[in-house]
Amino acid sequence: MAERERRRTPPYGGVFVPRSIVLDAAAVDRAVRRMAHEVVERNQGLDDVVIIGLQTGGVPFADALGAALLQIENVEVPVGRLDVAFYRDDINLRPVLPEASTEVPFDITRKVVVLVDDVLFTGRTIRAALDAIMDQGRPRAIQLAVMVDRGHRELPIRPDYVGKNLPTRRDEAVNATLDGVELGEVTRQV
Repeated sequence: MAERERRRTPPYGGVFVPRSIVLDAAAVDRAVRRMAHEVVERNQGLDDVVIIGLQTGGVPFADALGAALLQIENVEVPVGRLDVAFYRDDINLRPVLPEASTEVPFDITRKVVVLVDDVLFTGRTIRAALDAIMDQGRPRAIQLAVMVDRGHRELPIRPDYVGKNLPTRRDEAVNATLDGVELGEVTRQV
């Protein structure tokens, strides 16, 4: 759960309290590199591949994936960022946070878009992202890369590339950054 969402969702002003470290920074780096190799293999190279990270948690992973692809294939893949706040089906339940922005400085028409997020949970953010991407153009294909797939899907969404499958309880929280992946709870600030 990205920090900006944690600050504004119930319990408002909640604080993430880690219970266990699932992946350290080195393991996250290995997972990103593995996913990069999978992207190259699945697409038989990087022709027409672009990367779009979801604000805010997916952006660092999108940048890391782009850097890994550059190191592996010596090809600089365009990387953008997408804010899906206005496309969400729970827009009346969650506040719209203006500090994130959409920056897709390239045409996605007829491209393979690799959509990147930190944690896949219900699938509702990805559904919103699909709508937002279609407003940017008509890609040839959209593939999904997530650092953590924690289950509990409410929509028929399945990632193409997964850093770590992490079964969780609904009341648990996952904090995924380039520094590591932690499992814990969000508690109210006192």
